[in-house]
Amino acid sequence: MDIRSYRPEDRAGVIRLWEEDDPNPSLWNKATDILDSKESYQPGLLFVAADGDTIVGTTMAGYDGRRGWIYSVVVTPSHRRKGIASKLLALAEKALSSLGCTKLNLQVRDGNDGAVKLYQSLGYSIEPRVSMGKRLGD
Repeated sequence: MDIRSYRPEDRAGVIRLWEEDDPNPSLWNKATDILDSKESYQPGLLFVAADGDTIVGTTMAGYDGRRGWIYSVVVTPSHRRKGIASKLLALAEKALSSLGCTKLNLQVRDGNDGAVKLYQSLGYSIEPRVSMGKRLGD
């Protein structure tokens, strides 16, 4: 298993993994659009797990100069419970810390209790917040 930074040749595998994880994405959440954006902005904060030539896991991070965010922690079902997500998160945390990040945030979809348990086992805690969003543009 190779846990590392994203490379352009990983593109098709990342898109495949994300589309399998979310086969009916909302219009603003298409895998190709997300990856296009990440490749043009902070591409060094996208990490993959590769089993041979197959991308089996990802995590994406962002940093605004104050706080960091974790997104797109996805591991293909056949490779779950093998520590891949934990290793990807550790790599993202190390990269964010090297940029000066001291606070890390992430969101979990309501009802995804498995993800909550994973993050709690890695030291994340539930914070009393109201998550709000607004789409901009089209």
